[in-house]
Amino acid sequence: MAYQSSLEIATQGRGTVEVTAEVAACLRSSGVATGLLHVFIHHTSASLLITENADPAVRRDLERVLSRLAPDGDPAFEHDDEGPDDMPAHVRTMLTATSLSIPVTAGRLGLGTWQGIYVWEHRHAPHRRRLTVTVIGD
Repeated sequence: MAYQSSLEIATQGRGTVEVTAEVAACLRSSGVATGLLHVFIHHTSASLLITENADPAVRRDLERVLSRLAPDGDPAFEHDDEGPDDMPAHVRTMLTATSLSIPVTAGRLGLGTWQGIYVWEHRHAPHRRRLTVTVIGD
């Protein structure tokens, strides 16, 4: 059996938005008990992340690391059509992930105790980000 659904996630600008509950709702709608759930983000300046959901300092620290790896306004970047955070956002997406695969067991996401699913917005301005959730299994 295969099931597919779309989600639209509003971001508030650079940072993370937890989407675990929304993805879990798609899984419940699928009726799949055992299988694989795939999430894909349709953008080149935002990404997906599975990380700790208990301590927000983890996500702040990850943001600091990416800020060092792909700083806004870096003079080495030629592409800046949409501003100084444009090319760094593309680099950040390249370094992270645009899709995730999560096991489905007993109709539930097979995440660890402290794991959550996040959209990671890499631009400073708020955006609406589109995700496709596909569930395959029995």
